[in-house]
Amino acid sequence: MGNILSPKNAIVVKLQSEIFNPGDESNQFIKQADGGGAAVTFTGLVRSLADNPIKKMTLEHYPALAQKQLENMAQTALERFGLIKVKVIHRYGAMYPNEPIVQVMSLSAHRQAAFDGANFIMDWLKTDAPFWKFEEGENGAEWVAAKTVDDNAKDKWK
Repeated sequence: MGNILSPKNAIVVKLQSEIFNPGDESNQFIKQADGGGAAVTFTGLVRSLADNPIKKMTLEHYPALAQKQLENMAQTALERFGLIKVKVIHRYGAMYPNEPIVQVMSLSAHRQAAFDGANFIMDWLKTDAPFWKFEEGENGAEWVAAKTVDDNAKDKWK
């Protein structure tokens, strides 16, 4: 599905260590809707489970590689789902429970494309984005391994 309506700034990818305000980001994205009929926003948070609480999570990455790969994936989603605009904000560095880690926003003419585009990007981020997660908690510290459930979610897009 081609995307002939997209403006030049159709893709924005921000990698940052600073915390962001998901509501402000969503409002700004919608304010610049560029004729879209549906906007979808997903915000991922640092999760601390009752049976395995964490105190801190650290995401490491290679900046230039991560930026390029996230831009490429956003472009793929834009073209595949006929999106008008995509914005991805992804944090790196130290983060704490309940803080936002990632926000994916997609804009399209119709709701299904916006939902599918955001979901596609999130499934890719969970499996293939060049980030490495280290969690520190009451039970020690460890690098977080890939999860089969995330791989299975990504497989639906093949």
